[in-house]
Amino acid sequence: MANSSADVRPYAPPMAAPGYGKRSAPGQLPRKRGDFEHLPPREASVAAHIDRLPDGAAIDTKTLARELPAYGQQAVRSALNALSRAGHLRRVRETVGEGRTQWVYRTYFSRTARDDAWWGAFLREGVLPGEAPEPSNSPEPAPKPAPGPAPEAGDAGPVRPSRQAEAYEVLASLGQADPRMTLSAAECAALAGPAAVWLERGASRGQLVLALTSGLPEAVHCPGALARRRLADRLPPEAAAVPMPAPVPVSASVPAQGPAPRRVMECTGCGRPGRPEALPGGLCRDCRGLPEPAPAGPSAADVRARVERLRAGLRTPAARDRGARDREPVPVFG
Repeated sequence: MANSSADVRPYAPPMAAPGYGKRSAPGQLPRKRGDFEHLPPREASVAAHIDRLPDGAAIDTKTLARELPAYGQQAVRSALNALSRAGHLRRVRETVGEGRTQWVYRTYFSRTARDDAWWGAFLREGVLPGEAPEPSNSPEPAPKPAPGPAPEAGDAGPVRPSRQAEAYEVLASLGQADPRMTLSAAECAALAGPAAVWLERGASRGQLVLALTSGLPEAVHCPGALARRRLADRLPPEAAAVPMPAPVPVSASVPAQGPAPRRVMECTGCGRPGRPEALPGGLCRDCRGLPEPAPAGPSAADVRARVERLRAGLRTPAARDRGARDREPVPVFG
């Protein structure tokens, strides 16, 4: 009789098209019990499910309703709106890569609730609020040394703390992608530095998960050691510096075009685009249930009354007398 345990496959969440789906917001606190206890039960259940999903997973209303049979599409839609108001997610459309014109739709999720100012600064500037961007007007760069052997897995190198926290989250989620690679908290902390080097060199969270979970042997006895070996052996190379082309002179008659926006926030409920200031809580005025603002200027009744007064003032006394004579009855002689 065949072993039935061999037919059990790890849970694989539905993934969105490449470039779409869930994106984890940076700078989150480590996952702990009670992350969403401030939310109602339904919203907490949906948030916990999204939090466990890897980047690139499909988290649209229909997919979440299929994954969470306890809630229908309307309940999931209401829960997503509530999570947006609580500061846990924002829907955006953004360009793929530098200088590309393809726009994709993504949902940034943060288990740490953020206010509107944080989301606006992150989506507008692409950096964490309070974290200074790397200086770009540095002097002549020093010559790059010849590439040496790949660093050992224990050598993290100079990485930002936000990258370390992001790498820890990726390592902690490996067990969701494949139970054979479930790591302990100590292993995640020890391997966060080497994994952060991957992220510093341009690897996405999905690529890091794929490198650590693809082609596994049938039985993994020590996932921490296997992850450490793969982080060292499969480390991607550093991106070569590409010289910037010389600027093209712009004619005085042609105005210079500014950089195209990279991200545009959308209403979580209806998808209406707008500036972050116009979408507090990630929701437009209609989805927040607010009435339409009163139009500026006089009302339509005031305009009609003023037009009537102007018409009355334009009538001359002679015209009024002539109109009165025209209305007199004409005598009929028999």
